[in-house]
Amino acid sequence: MAQSVGIKDVARAAGVSVGTVSNVINRPDTVATETRARVQSAIDRLGYVRSESARQLRAGRSRIMGLLVLDMGNPFFVDVARGAERAAREAGLGVMVCNSAQDPSEEAEYLSLFAEQRVRGVLLTPADATGRNIETFRRHGIPFVLVDRVAEGATECSVSVDDVAGGALAVRHLIDAGHRSIAYVSGPPGLNQVRDRRTGALNALAEAGLGPHALRELPTERLDVAAGRDAGARLLGLADRPTAVFCANDLLALGVLQAMYAAGVGVPDDLAIVGYDDIEFAAAAAVPLTSVRQPAVTMGALAAELLLEETETENGPPRHEHRRVVLQPELVVRRSSLSGR
Repeated sequence: MAQSVGIKDVARAAGVSVGTVSNVINRPDTVATETRARVQSAIDRLGYVRSESARQLRAGRSRIMGLLVLDMGNPFFVDVARGAERAAREAGLGVMVCNSAQDPSEEAEYLSLFAEQRVRGVLLTPADATGRNIETFRRHGIPFVLVDRVAEGATECSVSVDDVAGGALAVRHLIDAGHRSIAYVSGPPGLNQVRDRRTGALNALAEAGLGPHALRELPTERLDVAAGRDAGARLLGLADRPTAVFCANDLLALGVLQAMYAAGVGVPDDLAIVGYDDIEFAAAAAVPLTSVRQPAVTMGALAAELLLEETETENGPPRHEHRRVVLQPELVVRRSSLSGR
């Protein structure tokens, strides 16, 4: 195994002191042109790379921001990461992206890794409904911002979308199209987003004079296409099958759409479908999918900006007040819900 080249090796090759090499790297204007050129030649020849971790240890400040999401297989979280990365890059920081896979134990391991690496801060979409992982991480004193989740206290910032309003948008649209029996493919019940979207759906039914019995919930263990296909199979097996389905995200909706297509059930004529997130694949589906749009890129960028604001002050406590930013969803209507009832 090749040994790494250190600053002492560069100094020896250039015939200068370690301090001179350090000045060339960090304060080149303080070094004579000829000496600077000789040191730079040695750096290039030896392939020396500055140890960022050592620099950060001396400075006490990391240039890395952690991002822990529920599922990087979901394009929604890819867009969140894009927004966060853009804001971090503009501030000269990098982003370490990790995927909890909706597993609280995986989440705990990654939060422990972030603490070990002493990252600048963390953007977190929680997988643990109990909040224990967050409480454990909070003890490390590393700032974090909740993403796609409203902060319940005043100890951290959050950026989210009004999921109650989003659920109401989806079901109100289906009610306006004439549907009176609606299924909700909901995902894991422990997730706040799933519960809030259900609350919004029930609110829309109540507004229309319909009781909670008009919403048939089909929970799933995951928020992916395979879970949607499974929910679609269960939906097909119902004796009194609803005429419309609202899904907690677009991946579930695409899975339901696949199950309907395989069974010869027409969408939207036999079953109307509405998803949530408005990922890129929603518009490109065989039957373009009606969806509740979340501004994912904006969400990621705003969360990163809040974290940067909290951590950017070098001396003394940051001049920062924790804020809860709640963005508004938007219904994007496409063919999957436009049956002529």
